[in-house]
Amino acid sequence: MKLASYNNGRRDGQLMLVSKDLTKAVAVPAIAHTMQELLDAWQLLQPQLSELYDALNDGLIDNAIEFDEAKCLSPLPRAYQWADGSAYVNHVELVRKARGAQMPETFWTDPLVYQGGSDCFIAPKADIPLANEEWGIDFESEIAVITDDVPMGVSTENAEKHIKLLMLVNDVSLRNLIPGELAKGFGFYQAKPSSSFSPVAVTPDELGKRWEDSKVHLPLITHLNRELFGQPNAGVDMTFNFSQLVSHVAKTRPLGAGAIIGSGTISNYDRSAGSSCLAETRMLETIADGKPATSFMKFGDRVRIEMLDDNNETIFGSIDQQVVEYKG
Repeated sequence: MKLASYNNGRRDGQLMLVSKDLTKAVAVPAIAHTMQELLDAWQLLQPQLSELYDALNDGLIDNAIEFDEAKCLSPLPRAYQWADGSAYVNHVELVRKARGAQMPETFWTDPLVYQGGSDCFIAPKADIPLANEEWGIDFESEIAVITDDVPMGVSTENAEKHIKLLMLVNDVSLRNLIPGELAKGFGFYQAKPSSSFSPVAVTPDELGKRWEDSKVHLPLITHLNRELFGQPNAGVDMTFNFSQLVSHVAKTRPLGAGAIIGSGTISNYDRSAGSSCLAETRMLETIADGKPATSFMKFGDRVRIEMLDDNNETIFGSIDQQVVEYKG
């Protein structure tokens, strides 16, 4: 299935069932009004929704409307949990190498995650308002999963059955604020403003053979100011798959339905595929030339993030956003 949340003037939006080709949509208030309501009762409601999804794709829903990505909020406009990982350890290794720091061996055996703000996600076509270009504005192109209720201590082997939906992420980062925060020894906060998610969330079966071993085996495509910036394959060089990430996050606490777990910046050892964030490009430039040549984002810059299937059709719709000056 493919699902979205339309902006209806309320905080959690209106749940919409979206056709496979992203051309048609229908509200399903008889089943669930919001995405969170659906996730809270997934086992009960999913079979009804799946049947309606088949009818929508067959053109049998009389009240279906044209799907409009511009009307979408993030699939979960707010969530009880947003934990972002760093599953592509070569990306972490590169960043640390550029500043001459050794990487602990545990980074290869134990996932790294941080808990982000989840009370106010940005819509996928909305501007990214920030007050200062000097903060080092960066995008991070990622994939995330949404879970149902996950019991504390769930094993990696049992974690995948709790993954109900996937979506794309722009995990906005303020790079120049990160060193000062990490130096305090207590992690990110101001350096991680609101994130954005793709217009559409999809069930894993929508990816077919491209969903294997709890990984998405497709390129994640990023354009910066309408020029291709990177298209690394999300299934390559992913040190920790999504089952491992979910198990890690649930090690000491249960996860409530609607928990979002991110992959971290998609990154390949094959640098010809480009990068999924400006920081990685700047680190490669620093390693090669002693200093970065690429600047961070400025007001007016635009980033577009999407993923295409084997027929070159968009799967999740696109995150397409411009950075603008926030004046309060």
